Amino acid sequence: MPNTAFPGESPREPAGGTAPTVPGDLTDQQRAAITDLFGSIDSVVQELGELFSAGGHELAMVGGPVRDALLGREVHDFDLTTDAVPQTILALVEGWADAVWTVGIDFGTVGLRKDGLQLEITTYRSESYQPKSRKPEVHYGTSLHDDLLRRDFTVNAMAVRLPEREFVDPFGGLADLKDARLRTPGLPEDSFSDDPLRIMRAVRFAAQLAMTPAPEVREAASAMADRLAIVSAERVRDELVKLMLSRDPRTGVELMVDFGIADHVLPEIPRMRLEIDEHHRHKDVYDHSLTVLDQAIELERRRGMQPDLVLRLAALLHDIGKPKTRAFESGGRVTFHHHEVVGASMSKSRLSALRFPKDVIAAVGKLVALHLRFHGYGKGEWTDSAVRRYARDAGDQLQRLHVLTRADCTTRNRRKAAALARAYDDIERRIDRLAEEEELNKVRPDLDGNEIQQILDIGPGPMIGKAWRFLLELRLENGPMDKEAAAEELRSWARRHLEESGGAGGGEQHAEGSE
Repeated sequence: MPNTAFPGESPREPAGGTAPTVPGDLTDQQRAAITDLFGSIDSVVQELGELFSAGGHELAMVGGPVRDALLGREVHDFDLTTDAVPQTILALVEGWADAVWTVGIDFGTVGLRKDGLQLEITTYRSESYQPKSRKPEVHYGTSLHDDLLRRDFTVNAMAVRLPEREFVDPFGGLADLKDARLRTPGLPEDSFSDDPLRIMRAVRFAAQLAMTPAPEVREAASAMADRLAIVSAERVRDELVKLMLSRDPRTGVELMVDFGIADHVLPEIPRMRLEIDEHHRHKDVYDHSLTVLDQAIELERRRGMQPDLVLRLAALLHDIGKPKTRAFESGGRVTFHHHEVVGASMSKSRLSALRFPKDVIAAVGKLVALHLRFHGYGKGEWTDSAVRRYARDAGDQLQRLHVLTRADCTTRNRRKAAALARAYDDIERRIDRLAEEEELNKVRPDLDGNEIQQILDIGPGPMIGKAWRFLLELRLENGPMDKEAAAEELRSWARRHLEESGGAGGGEQHAEGSE
């Protein structure tokens, strides 16, 4: 290999003993980035390249690590590709790697760890879906060029051969990266047919890397969006998660709607594009939801939060119940009564269909259900008991509810926006004050189930639950009580309960407990 130096530099020998081969049309930042990349591979990955070369096989760093290095982003894990089949890879790294795993071996991938560095090595391959199949057919290849050709986008079809450290870019990925342009190495129709999930990856990369899909990519994505139906819900979900956690999910969501992808993944989102009445008596629900998403992300940053999937999903989905609940009343008034209840149910159904974890589904559903609760606060007329209920109902989602509720204010009326912000400042202060007095998220009745049974002299049964709920409401209304006062309130409640039920409920309960 020629000993290529950057302009203005003298030829130099790297620690690995082989000079990097680099094209001369890099920007200063890209030169620095790829130099850093080469520096990071001098030891472990360079050594692995030499190991494969000695065994008569090719090895190259490929895809994300090369792209990210050129973007100046930190590289954590390394993806490599080789002409060696998996069993040969295992034989080559035996005794060298600190740990090896074969979870992806059916798809030609072997994972390993060496000196704290995690690497994945995949045999040159091509993969494609049959028209009605949910599983790709994998075929091994023999050429780095052909392996790069089958990759999703040109910016992911760049490589560095090892141990030579030759930069390989057969499809113009470097130029596309410079121009923030998203193209496929071959025809986009072929690429999307090989793996329809790449249609979603196109919008994810647009959001994640601030890249613009090329016209032919946009056209093919729109024409082939229905091919996503053959991709498993789990793979679609994983792409959606990456999109929602990107720096600009709004761009990705808008492209999903524009391309028709959302019709197959999140059909509730395009349905929010309601017609606006001529007098603008209600907002564009779709645009409002995207603005709430933007504002929630901004509040994340201000509050020092990490990108929060649950919060972002709730912001996007909080008004999906509006199309189903829209009603036109006299005077041209538009209402969306109980859209938060309907929306909570819809969000749970959609996230379940996408195979999201149960805790994520429950958390998003709770936030959607509660996002309107604050708007009954007015000018601070809520009693302490109402504030306790607000905090208790939110539970472990309280901090997210704070952010979502604030983000949901998209009015252009500055006076109204300032008033809403002051009101929410007030409710947060009151919650903090009450939290200092008692742990609101752990509020329980002053008497437990055993004590209720002893005081009322009854056994287990439905009445215990009714009594427990009565005491909980009493606790939320009045704050902590001592045991004697709580017991007296319980006895009074029980007498009233027996009178209202004609005495039958208590007798049946006591009889049940005596059996």
